[in-house]
Amino acid sequence: MKDLNSYRNIGIFAHVDAGKTTTTERILKLTGKIHKIGEVHDGAATTDFMDQEQERGITIQSAATSCTWNNHRLNIIDTPGHVDFTIEVYRSLKVLDGGVGVFCGSGGVEPQSETNWRYANESEVSRIILVNKLDRIGADFLRVVKQIKDILGANPLVMVLPIGIEDNFKGVVDLLTRKAWIWGDSDDPTNFEIVDPPEDMHAAIEEWREKLIETAVEQDDDLLESYLDGEEPSIDDLKKCIRKGTINLEFFPTFCGSAFKNKGVQNVLDAVVDYLPSPTEVKPQPEVDLEGNETGEYAIVDPNKPLRALAFKIMDDRYGALTFTRIYSGLLKKGDNVLNTFTGKTERIGRIVEMHADSREELDYAQAGDIVALLGMKNTKTGHTLADENKPATLEPMVFPDPVISIAISPHDKAGTEKLGIALNKMVQEDPSFQVATDEDSGETIIKGMGELHLDIKVDILKRTHNVEVQMGKPQVAYRETITQTVEDTYIHKKQTGGSGQFAKIDYEIEPGEQNSGYTFESHVTGGNVPREYWSAVEKAFQTSMNEGTLAGFPLLDVTFKLMDGGFHAVDSSAMAFELATKAAYRQSVPKAGPQLLEPIMKVDVYTPEDHVGDVIGDLNRRRGMIKSQDTGPTGTRVNASAPLADMFGYIGDLRTMTSGRGQFSMEFSHYAPCPNNVADDIIKETLARKAAK
Repeated sequence: MKDLNSYRNIGIFAHVDAGKTTTTERILKLTGKIHKIGEVHDGAATTDFMDQEQERGITIQSAATSCTWNNHRLNIIDTPGHVDFTIEVYRSLKVLDGGVGVFCGSGGVEPQSETNWRYANESEVSRIILVNKLDRIGADFLRVVKQIKDILGANPLVMVLPIGIEDNFKGVVDLLTRKAWIWGDSDDPTNFEIVDPPEDMHAAIEEWREKLIETAVEQDDDLLESYLDGEEPSIDDLKKCIRKGTINLEFFPTFCGSAFKNKGVQNVLDAVVDYLPSPTEVKPQPEVDLEGNETGEYAIVDPNKPLRALAFKIMDDRYGALTFTRIYSGLLKKGDNVLNTFTGKTERIGRIVEMHADSREELDYAQAGDIVALLGMKNTKTGHTLADENKPATLEPMVFPDPVISIAISPHDKAGTEKLGIALNKMVQEDPSFQVATDEDSGETIIKGMGELHLDIKVDILKRTHNVEVQMGKPQVAYRETITQTVEDTYIHKKQTGGSGQFAKIDYEIEPGEQNSGYTFESHVTGGNVPREYWSAVEKAFQTSMNEGTLAGFPLLDVTFKLMDGGFHAVDSSAMAFELATKAAYRQSVPKAGPQLLEPIMKVDVYTPEDHVGDVIGDLNRRRGMIKSQDTGPTGTRVNASAPLADMFGYIGDLRTMTSGRGQFSMEFSHYAPCPNNVADDIIKETLARKAAK
């Protein structure tokens, strides 16, 4: 059996262009796994993440790779940085034990790094921090440390100090050992020497070292006592304290460097081994039974326990569909039959492979703590649990947000129709936040996603990867409907045709539900006027009806349906009759309940140079945006706002024009809110006209 204490399952996450991919590349180079990323050869150019994303569609660079450092095995998962792909970050963090948050030395804490940090907090993932790109103009390590404190509310534990800044950045001083690591200017990251630090830094080193020790010894009462008595703890004792505090999320060891210039990456790798948890040191995942109830059991990281594994990513490549899986407990052998608890079907494990950059290594088995790719899985999708057939249990499933934008696409020619279907099927499997539907009336293919860029890139993948050219329609917003008033009503369904008839009577109340409550059903029937076996028919029929609202046919949200009373006939009543009565009641009463159109509101985060703040705010106001806050930093101003999605199409082009190409923004779905009457009237008119034209 493998020694799990020497395993580290880690992810590297950051804002776009903070140097995440370059960091991953350098790690793989240092650990002896040399490979190419995109078209950028090792060290030949800065691997600008977005370029790669445009070239390759999405971070397709090895989704998981493994390497060895100081006799420890590191499983590294690379995550994208763009907001439309935060789903990728979310599902990667679900299966990781620790992470490296990369921040740009001049840009500091950017919008996306904030979102990623929030996800990591929710997933309770221990992290270390790398402030990268210290060789850039405007880089300032301590300013970024302060931003991490202020904006993220985190506690960065400064472990190193930079020697020189911007063009003069040479290396770092390790505060624990008081030694300086100086790297040469070659492309070789192993070309460094460890020497005494510069004289003029002594005062700063002692000041920050004292802060480091004071924070660390709080993790051990005995050490704290002896430290207060004037005894300095040993480096080994300090490391133990830092490890404990990092795993408990008390603080985050913080390093700095320049991955592109090959400086400072070794210290980060040492920290991953020294301070991040092994699979056995993280909180085990709670198990639920097949009905979704918590069992009180946990998936303990132990090869002798029943199998519990989570599929977290599907990727298609030349070998076929790869299902990336994290094994939480038990053993997984080649040829095993395992139960997919989501589908209820068994799957046979064809091949198990371990990812090594561009190549694979075949395995006979994998065990608790491993992250491997499985081949031959037919029906397993992202978020599904694979479990032991005889002792099944499900791990907490992943929750993916609903898409907020859709676009109609059609292939240029007939020949492309079949290719399009196959390609879309593969893409849906790979990305759970991407959905495909067919419009029943017009037969058009509709693709749905998390934002404009998300769908743009999907169309780009269709073109480049699958060779399918498509025409795109206008983007459509996913509106919803709700009600604003309570209605009490009665409906009687009677039908008498030869043979047995149909009869159902329901007295009911429809009222607005809490925001985001979805659908609530309550039965207040007493005395058996509506037999209990028909309640579920009423509940289901109303829920099905909610898929189509009465204003313009958008799904209905946040409604409570109360069945108050009713009547039945011993012979003529059936579940079918109550179902038909409920559907007719829906059509009768919802229009009386003050129906209202809801529109998706987005959380918008804009970075702009100081000179253009007025233009940006004026433009957001024109788009019906609400400005929440604005913070001015050294590199520009950050504006937080919320705005309706319908008014944000094409925003990136306008922002670039306003800010001479220097503005950046990110946008994610926030909530649904009532649509102003004048806007709602236009949308309803347009939607009904579109449906009539089909």
